[in-house]
Amino acid sequence: MALFGSKKEKKTDVAPAATTSVPVITRDISRIIVRPVITEKAAVLGDRNVYAFEVAPRATKFDVRAAVQKLWNVTPARINIVNRVPRSFVVKAKNRVGTHPGQRKAYVFLKKGDRIDLV
Repeated sequence: MALFGSKKEKKTDVAPAATTSVPVITRDISRIIVRPVITEKAAVLGDRNVYAFEVAPRATKFDVRAAVQKLWNVTPARINIVNRVPRSFVVKAKNRVGTHPGQRKAYVFLKKGDRIDLV
C-alpha cells in the first residue's frame, strides 16, 4: 500500500442551505432626538436652513432622518453627525479635575422652503 495513493475520494455531502434571517430592530423614534442645540452657531445656521440637534449616542443618520420625517414632516437633504468627546480640565479655584460630558450632535440640512419650528 502506497503512502500517497492515486485514488481520491469525492465528497458528496451537500451542506444545508444557510438561512439568513434579518433581525428585526424596533427603534423608538421619540428617543433619537434628545433636544435642539440652542447656541449662537446654531442660530446662524438656522438662517441657512440647517438645524442642530443633540441625538442619542448610538443614533445613526438613518435614525435621525426617520425621526425628523416623523416629527416635523420634512425630508432632510443632508445630515452630518459630530461626536464631541468628553474632556477633563482643572478647576482653577479649587485645583480639582472637572469634566465636560461628551455629546453627539446632528446637523440637519433642509431644502429651500422647508422649515422646522422649534419654539
